[in-house]
This record gives sequence, C-alpha cells and structure tokens, in this order.
Amino acid sequence: QVQLVESGGDLVQPGGTLRLSCAVSGTIFSNYHMAWYRQAPGKQREFVARVTSGGATNYADSVKGRFTISRDNAQKMVYLQMNSLKPEDTAVYYCNKYGSPWPWGQGTQVTVSS
Repeated sequence: QVQLVESGGDLVQPGGTLRLSCAVSGTIFSNYHMAWYRQAPGKQREFVARVTSGGATNYADSVKGRFTISRDNAQKMVYLQMNSLKPEDTAVYYCNKYGSPWPWGQGTQVTVSS
C-alpha cells in the first residue's frame, strides 16, 4: 500500500521561504509523475506543481517563478522549495501521483502571515 508523508510546513512571514518534503513508500516511485497540491480553507484542492518521471517540471501560474519542485528517486522523496511566500499561499500542502491519485497523506500546513 502506498503511503505519502508530507513535512516541512510552518508559520512564516510574507516574503519568507520554506522547503516541503514528501516521503513515498510502497511503490516503484521512479515510474510516476509526481505533484504537489494545496487546499486553502473553504476552497477545493488545487494543483501547484508537477515533476515528471524524467524530471521535467511545470507549475500553476500562481506559483511560477517562486516555487521549485524536485525529486530524488533513490530516496523516494519529492520536494517543494517555496520562495517569496505570500499570504495567499496559506494552505495544507499535499503530494501525490499526478493524475489518478493514491490515497492522500495528512498534508503539511503552511501559514503565511505577519
């Protein structure tokens, strides 16, 4: 059974940085495109960034130029480097397979506030 464990969320001031991590177990990780999603209070979960099995990346317009997604296939990890954070980035962040998702992990809370 696939398990996803996100970590790294915190309370940061606007303009700050965070690095989120996602540990994946129970699957041949390198075969899959992986993504980060987020869900803000009262809103639907939305796509943030994707990294393909080959390492190509793409981003939601709202985070382009500020966030960087990466992966480490040997360690079965996915990362999201978040720079120039804005209050509207406040959300619970989840990682998952891009497309048909596995069961969701618990997510990690990111709060951007002064």
